[in-house]
Amino acid sequence: MKLSLGPIQYFWSEQAVRDFYASVRDWPVDTVYLGEVVCGKRRALGPDDWLAVADDLADAGKEVILTTQALIEADSELASMKRICANERHPVEANDMGAVHLRAGTDFVAGPHINSYNGETLALLQELGAHRWVMPVELSREGLAELQAVRPAGLATEVFAFGRLPLAFSARCFTARAHNLPKDQCGFRCGDDPDGRALHTQEDQHLFTINGIQMQSGTPTNLVRATAELDELGVDMLRISPQSFDTEAVVAAFRAAVDGHKAPLAAEAELAHLGADGWCNGFWYGTAGMAWEEPA
Repeated sequence: MKLSLGPIQYFWSEQAVRDFYASVRDWPVDTVYLGEVVCGKRRALGPDDWLAVADDLADAGKEVILTTQALIEADSELASMKRICANERHPVEANDMGAVHLRAGTDFVAGPHINSYNGETLALLQELGAHRWVMPVELSREGLAELQAVRPAGLATEVFAFGRLPLAFSARCFTARAHNLPKDQCGFRCGDDPDGRALHTQEDQHLFTINGIQMQSGTPTNLVRATAELDELGVDMLRISPQSFDTEAVVAAFRAAVDGHKAPLAAEAELAHLGADGWCNGFWYGTAGMAWEEPA
């Protein structure tokens, strides 16, 4: 299986983004997704800046995919999506059907925010030009097995394997509301939370992570122990979602497990320091998404 690095879901400074991708050049990942997927107000890098980063990573031998926003709310965001979809230098990850429409007839990846829940949808996406689809994060291994059985030939499968799960998007900004600020005067407070802002219940349970207009899982998912099973199911690529620290260690652990250089549980143990608040894998095993299952 190949490894991909998903788009940065958080609002990092321009320098932090540039430093991150300068390091990625030497990491053992095959594919890198670039661009803003959450909020169109986040413009640490402009379109030409992203293209320059993309070209640099492509020169380092990476497959580079430009990603689109999952929720389009303004004309400026629509214009940005159109520009990304019109580029002829790199393939595009479409995260809503508007982007799919714009890329129809050309090469694209159907992102995890597309409702790909049945074989008919996969066939339609491939007919429109998709060469890969990313499984929606709430599907289970049984659901994936069913879709793999009817997946059109030539359509690759990618699974979100590490990071806080993107669960929902809203017209409201959760981060701005947490600071008692209106959305249009947010002051980019999400930049204060490079890995999102923890949302606890009254019982002090870390239930969700808020990230601007996006709601994420409270703890990251970690499917490194399931790498052999994912391979048996015919998955072509595993996605690692960037975080502000030790993403390289995550990539190394997954690479070792996928290549058979390390047992999956041993690779998971190497990431124990990143799971201080625990992990989640419930969706994969068909239970509550926030759960951590220990199958026999």
